[in-house]
Amino acid sequence: MSGRAPAPGGLARVERLVNTLSVDTGDDRLAAEFGLSGAALADAAELREALREALLAHAGHAFPAGAADRLNRLLAAAPLTVRVDAAGAAVLVPAGEPSLASEVAEAVAGAAADGTWTRLKACAADDCRWAYYDRSPAGRGRWCSMSACGSRAKMRTYRARG
Repeated sequence: MSGRAPAPGGLARVERLVNTLSVDTGDDRLAAEFGLSGAALADAAELREALREALLAHAGHAFPAGAADRLNRLLAAAPLTVRVDAAGAAVLVPAGEPSLASEVAEAVAGAAADGTWTRLKACAADDCRWAYYDRSPAGRGRWCSMSACGSRAKMRTYRARG
């Protein structure tokens, strides 16, 4: 679990969604944190794991076959439209009833447009997979926390050379 500052803008919501599941303990706070139940909870859990796969790809892992199609299908269920305000500024808004999926779609679209989407990553540690925003200058961060996950990975590599 990272002590990093949250991701900027709408990506903070995506980061928060992905981080509702602690991979190492199995603690799942999705229902409590987002107030979901039934089919909406199942859909949100599927969206969370599809996002985690994309964030792992941002960190250099292979994007599993079909993962992009799965995420595209989930986001297509939350279409967006462009609205122009009185000052002429354009914003994306849900085309239908606002939902968690539409909030995620809006955040991903905005982050893709401003170049920050690929900086939201999932920790490379198999027992972590925590989402974090990579603020490193080169954008090559691999772990949510260098002092915890990164340190353990480097120690394992060092011992394996032994």
